[in-house]
Amino acid sequence: MTAPFMDAPSSSGTAPAADPAPAAPGPLRRTLSVFTRNKLALTGAVVLLGLLALCYLGPLLHPTDQTHTDLSRAALPPGSPGHLLGTTDLGYDMLGRLMYGGQTSLEVGLAAGLLATLFGTVYGAVAGYFGGWADAAMMRVTDAALAIPALFLLVVVAAIVTPSKPVLILIIASVAWLSPARLIRGEALALRSRDYVHAMRLMGGGGTRAVFRHILPGAVGTVIVNATFQVADAILYVAYLSFLGLSIPPPAADWGSMLSAGITYTQVGHWWLIFPPGLAIVLVVAAFNFIGDGLRDAFDVRLRKS
Repeated sequence: MTAPFMDAPSSSGTAPAADPAPAAPGPLRRTLSVFTRNKLALTGAVVLLGLLALCYLGPLLHPTDQTHTDLSRAALPPGSPGHLLGTTDLGYDMLGRLMYGGQTSLEVGLAAGLLATLFGTVYGAVAGYFGGWADAAMMRVTDAALAIPALFLLVVVAAIVTPSKPVLILIIASVAWLSPARLIRGEALALRSRDYVHAMRLMGGGGTRAVFRHILPGAVGTVIVNATFQVADAILYVAYLSFLGLSIPPPAADWGSMLSAGITYTQVGHWWLIFPPGLAIVLVVAAFNFIGDGLRDAFDVRLRKS
């Protein structure tokens, strides 16, 4: 009687190959994973996208005349026929004015914040990498500028020149670059002592290559996070200057100038002249700050490795 058939063991005596382990997610995927776990950051991103859609796509769906005044329709309350948010003291449609002014505030804020971050980053990286007398001289300039209140500098410069979009961008950027310069300078002081920077020097690499190929890429996370905060601050600076009457001349508008024009009518109950632009400023600044907090967590090495 034969024994039942059984599988013979492998002649080589090796166990079957196990399934390969899943590949570890890449740095970008880990960064996105940490960012999406931050609910406030996601909320900020949604709010920012909503405001961008309102300001740039809204005028296509709700076209209005923001050039010619119509005093016969001045200060109409919200819900009036054809005017969902009412009208301004000069008869402009409030919703259309909010969208039109939002384009100016966002464009000037984004451009000024990014320009300040770009210049401040390069300035701080150069000072931190080279050190010595160059670092001392460059940082004394930064310290002297930081000792003067930013709002005072903005008011003085804006009062001297005629405000326009390019001028406002340059004025705000000329003040806002100081903070990223000091921040990136500290990063450069730490990065210049890394082994790969020393190896680059031994191979004959110069200072320009070290700054732009090693120092700046090594600080990219700090730069991106700081850029979001700089944009938020720049939007506030636009509102400050506009509220003080140093905004782009009419018929152009921004959220700060809308607040300045509407504040005189609050005592007569025209709340809709200040509530929409004020709410828009609060939302966009909070959105950029939430996004910045989320990016800071996402670029944190300890969190990405968790």
